Amino acid sequence: MLALKIRIKIKPFLLLFMSLIILPLLSLSGCEEKQERAETVIHFVTWKPNIPEAWEEIYRIFAEEHPDIKVIKEVGPHSSTAFHDLLTQKLKNKSRDVDVFLMDVIWPPEFAAAGWAMPLDDVFTPSEQKEFLEGTILANKYKGRIYGIPLFIDSGVLYYRKDLLDKYGFKPPETWDEMVRQAERIVSEEAKRGNEIYGFSGQFKQYEGLVCDMMEYILSNGGNIIDPDSGRVGIADPAAIEAVRFVRDRIIGEVAPRGVLTYQEPESLDLFIQGKAVFHRNWPYAWEVSNNPDRSKIVGKVGITRLPHFPGGRSYSTLGGWQVGISSYSENKEAALVFARFLTSERIQKLLALKAGRAPTRKRLYEDQDILKAYPHFASMKEVFLTAYPRPRTPLYPAVSNILQRYFSKVISNPGSDIEKEAKMASGEIERMFGLTAK
Repeated sequence: MLALKIRIKIKPFLLLFMSLIILPLLSLSGCEEKQERAETVIHFVTWKPNIPEAWEEIYRIFAEEHPDIKVIKEVGPHSSTAFHDLLTQKLKNKSRDVDVFLMDVIWPPEFAAAGWAMPLDDVFTPSEQKEFLEGTILANKYKGRIYGIPLFIDSGVLYYRKDLLDKYGFKPPETWDEMVRQAERIVSEEAKRGNEIYGFSGQFKQYEGLVCDMMEYILSNGGNIIDPDSGRVGIADPAAIEAVRFVRDRIIGEVAPRGVLTYQEPESLDLFIQGKAVFHRNWPYAWEVSNNPDRSKIVGKVGITRLPHFPGGRSYSTLGGWQVGISSYSENKEAALVFARFLTSERIQKLLALKAGRAPTRKRLYEDQDILKAYPHFASMKEVFLTAYPRPRTPLYPAVSNILQRYFSKVISNPGSDIEKEAKMASGEIERMFGLTAK
């Protein structure tokens, strides 16, 4: 009986001991398990977006649906050139602070050749690739392997003040000369009414955007920067020289303010949406901004069409766009792939189309009624997106671009520049670089 009483007294004591000591330990163990699941951290290196609120919504959705993956964002410069410098420096150093990154359409060959981008053939199958526009898949391939998943496609288009063209009885211009003549007439007539306005706004700062703009002029005059079949450098050819001279003499400081020499996309678009330019060259996203009443003074007054061409030529748009890549040095490749697939999924591409005006890379979205209702021009401009012209596809492209940027910037900013001489020097520099790497 005594022994029984002792056991009865001891049992509550043991229970109290367990509750005070053992259960908190079990609880702590459970917390650690949860914490481990919540601490799969991936680093996403991206550029400064034009529509940040759309991206904030994307991050919020991913965080809600994937609480076990934490995404740390590093937002680089808006400039493709500056962002390239930031990202490649990290990858050269095999940084662990890069798991997923955005790639400009011209970077996959370079990133693949350097071993920075992880090959995706095993996880991004040929059947999946068929769901995307062919050109965007081709841009992500190097030596038969694929290194990026297309996020959105860009191609240069011409925006114009529909109300002003209608006012003066003009149709959207088909040639560059026609655009200049229309711009000069409208600017002159509006000045008489006290309305100060410029004829044109584009991207002419020394950066990658300058190469995109200048390539469109050269191609539309029958010229080429580098022949894609022969590899021959063509910037010193007469057609290319004539196109560059047109930009220097008829665009810079004439129908466009000299300030465009410092403009990237945001600055050039700002001039247009403030109602201070008749024509504007940009990417598809500018449609949303131009018709956003919180940002634009010309809502409902904007038209969009193909870029002009020179007599005897045809319109060309530079292929742009961004891809999602995964670092070869990532220690969390599975989580990185989850995030990459999420970003390039149909619903996120639709979100980017509706809220940021980004043209999708998935074919099926060009039949989506929500997108076509919000952006009816996507239907008529689809052919432009499909046939946009790529920049030279070479692992050496960053070095090629650097030479082109310096050449174009120098000759269009100096009214007295010797274009032929500078073109031959730039052409020779590119040829020598190709020659050295071929040995």
